[in-house]
Amino acid sequence: MNTLEARLKPLMIGGLDGDTRAWREFLGLLRPAFHAYFKRRQFHGDADVEDLVQEALMAVHAKRETWRRADPVTSWCYTIARYKLIDHLRRTGRARFVPMVDDLSLEVDGVEDGAVRHDLDRLLSTVPARQQALVKDVKLSGYSLAEAGERAGLSEGAARVSLHRAMKALMNRVTDRET
Repeated sequence: MNTLEARLKPLMIGGLDGDTRAWREFLGLLRPAFHAYFKRRQFHGDADVEDLVQEALMAVHAKRETWRRADPVTSWCYTIARYKLIDHLRRTGRARFVPMVDDLSLEVDGVEDGAVRHDLDRLLSTVPARQQALVKDVKLSGYSLAEAGERAGLSEGAARVSLHRAMKALMNRVTDRET
């Protein structure tokens, strides 16, 4: 469990149980994490970043009852932040690709690591096991198609087709969730 998750989860639970001090502390810790998240993804100034931070914090506050205590709180929070960023880009007419997972890489820094891993695992669980293995081997571990195909018991051509189908299915699921 990452350190932000370890600090936020008990505060979230306390906030849900009526502890206003815990809830204020939760939002206070979440603010700089959201600021860093939006700052890395914005290119039009700090005013947009601060607006996005405020919108995301308000959404977390308004939707806090939907969080399931068994789930990671950072993943839940970053999902809200991602949707707020997508909404903002649509509203302002800025065309920018906001991936579900940055470059399908698990090399994510600090606070988002657990959130990205959780989202990626959940997304990958929607495709068959052989396709999951190919995506992990080729896109995450850096194996060639021939190597990944051999590990999965497939020819390179069959691995290419299966990987293409898996990526198409994953992109469709991401697109369906965003609309």
